[in-house]
Amino acid sequence: MTLPNYFLADLPPEAVITPELVAEACQSLKRNREQYLARRTTAQMIAVLAASGANWLQPDDPFRRLALARAAETGFSAATLARGLDAFFRELTADKLGALVAAELGHPARLEGFCADAHEQRQSRLGLALGPELIVHVAAGNLPSPALHSLVLGVLLRSAQFMKCATGGALLPRLFAHSLYELDPKLGACLELAVWPGGAEAVEAALFAGADVVTATGADETLAAIRQRLPARTRFVGHGHRVSFAFIAAEVLTPFNVPRLVARAAADVAAWDQLGCLSPHVLYVEPGGAANAERFAELLAAELAVREQHEPRGALPPETAAQIAARRGLYEVRAAHSPATRQWCSAGSTAWTVVFEEEPRFQASCLNRFVYVKPVAGLAGLLAAADPVRRQVSTVGVAVPEHTLGEVAAELARWGATRICPLGRMQEPPLGWRHDGRPALADLVTWADLEI
Repeated sequence: MTLPNYFLADLPPEAVITPELVAEACQSLKRNREQYLARRTTAQMIAVLAASGANWLQPDDPFRRLALARAAETGFSAATLARGLDAFFRELTADKLGALVAAELGHPARLEGFCADAHEQRQSRLGLALGPELIVHVAAGNLPSPALHSLVLGVLLRSAQFMKCATGGALLPRLFAHSLYELDPKLGACLELAVWPGGAEAVEAALFAGADVVTATGADETLAAIRQRLPARTRFVGHGHRVSFAFIAAEVLTPFNVPRLVARAAADVAAWDQLGCLSPHVLYVEPGGAANAERFAELLAAELAVREQHEPRGALPPETAAQIAARRGLYEVRAAHSPATRQWCSAGSTAWTVVFEEEPRFQASCLNRFVYVKPVAGLAGLLAAADPVRRQVSTVGVAVPEHTLGEVAAELARWGATRICPLGRMQEPPLGWRHDGRPALADLVTWADLEI
């Protein structure tokens, strides 16, 4: 399958992206949006997205097949990429898309005209949610799902969209955009994707000048630099650096449950090769169960070794592999001198690493399936151990008794975690999850009120 040149990202690498070209593209997107999208119904947009999601889940879908055939370009193995794509596109159903609109905007027809929920009716007030004319997305390159999610939100809002893809990270957004173009060429004419190297300030200035909303995912320093360059009228939605960890309570560590919990933990470590902000750096294990933290780490190592056979980690650049090797060397020395540290790792490669440490303090992993397992004395001990990253936590994966889940989740939320989910689903957020505690659609719209 050869992709046609619908988008700037389809041009050969030697093509030069100029400020004039970007400014003209933004104007074309706005014109196309006014002509083709602005007056469509939410049901129509949902139908296109749901059809796209269903197609991507089919093994013979040409865009899926091309993505998997070129998986090496994404940095992931085909098996890891397939699992990630399945998790994302399973969320693109008509029911889930409709529920997202209704939940965040209060009414399924809120984007089509003035309407009211029960509370507004009692106040004789109606509301209309207006999507931005043009959304600019600055996508990160570590994994593709946030970029795909951003495009989905823009389609629901009937916005023109221009995505600046990271160098080396354009394949999946391109394929998704092409799949939408094939289903609905007029919608496709309201999308643009491009790649250019960092530091092209004149090009980016032309891009930002045309935007009503700019979204960005990346390092905190990157977000701060973007924010400073935006016009005062432009809304900015940024998602910066976050870390995640998991907590496994003693009460659920029964002999029957331990293998299942180990498998779920391994799934979280292996998903997207542990590169996303939702991936666990540390697995905290409460003492007193059928497997203590050290035993859990040993079982996890065995499970990661098995998983490597059918879902291998992607290839790494030499400098990243060297960082993992250096970190392993540090823990080899510690393990040789103290029973408080143990390490298990893949032989002859850096494919996976498990480090057990009795010291509970949170330790940032070097990712790429490198994970810490530490004992912690209950929830209070967990929060104390993770306190150094309290303002940076995205997701906490939990395995706790059902009767304590509400209390545990409430305590974690008050402490600062913005997402609590079951162990095994850390890298599979639902379509409507509140990224960094913020609403997905509602952060992008502008409201108009009608008082009657």
